[in-house]
Amino acid sequence: MRKLVALAVQILLVSALGGCAFVKVPLMSPPMPLEEQVLEGDGSGKILLLDISGTISEQEKSGGLLGRSAPSTVSMIRESLQKAEKDDRIVGLILRINSPGGTVTASDIIHHDVTEFRKRKHVPVLACIMSVGASGGYYVAAAADEIVAHPTAVTGSIGVILMKFNMEGLMGKIGVEEQTVKSGDKKDIMSPFRKATPEEVKLGQEIIDQFYARFLDIIMARPGNRLSRDELRRLADGRIYTAGQALEGKLVDRIGYLDDVIASVRKLAGDDTARVVSYYRPGTYKGSIYADAGDMGGALEMFGGLDAFAAGSFMYLWRP
Repeated sequence: MRKLVALAVQILLVSALGGCAFVKVPLMSPPMPLEEQVLEGDGSGKILLLDISGTISEQEKSGGLLGRSAPSTVSMIRESLQKAEKDDRIVGLILRINSPGGTVTASDIIHHDVTEFRKRKHVPVLACIMSVGASGGYYVAAAADEIVAHPTAVTGSIGVILMKFNMEGLMGKIGVEEQTVKSGDKKDIMSPFRKATPEEVKLGQEIIDQFYARFLDIIMARPGNRLSRDELRRLADGRIYTAGQALEGKLVDRIGYLDDVIASVRKLAGDDTARVVSYYRPGTYKGSIYADAGDMGGALEMFGGLDAFAAGSFMYLWRP
């Protein structure tokens, strides 16, 4: 027996010395499909609580140095709505919004997806603005049947912004010179390495005016709108409003808490015991309807994320 053990050890040693064995050990598990979690209630019907928080963007959210990138807001909302649409027990949708807005395109895609979901699914859709539902956040809320603002919410900031840095002076001080070869004099429009010409500013303003007009169209078409175009234009100068001011200006339909919104959806759906559910990735957890309700992202998110600093990014964004 000892001889057999010794022989086995010798074979293993020879194998180890004669070559290297590589074993793949994944550091992170692959992304998994969304799963459902019950937050409140015990009925058979379901009300989906869908989060729209932080900067609204088409870009993936960074997972840090070692973490895995998270899907963009646009991707996550689309995936959630597709899952909800296939579920016959979904009787309502609540958009829990805590966002200063984001890119023009991302805000518009989410508004479109929510609108189409509401039309196809034929269930009540209510928006609940928590701390902030400004600019693109309000744009998305306009897809709902009703907009409810938390008593201490801030909303409004209706408008478009295009930001750029002019680093020409700084580069001159450190002895760095930028040189661009271009096919036309407008090819590097909004370049951060030089001051924009008056003509370029005019061209940018024309685009902004078109996106601004679309924003007004979206609000005018929202299910609960009671404003005339002229009334809306007076309100839509970019300023923010408290919940009380927004209610007085007819930008929101009423003031209330998330519990009030849940009760309203249950009543509209005719199901007083409907469960409140959310979707999550395996490995994450939400303990209540207020889990992550105040999540506005990191410091960069507070300034609009990477999109706000990219040249040529048109934003429906409140940037204090």
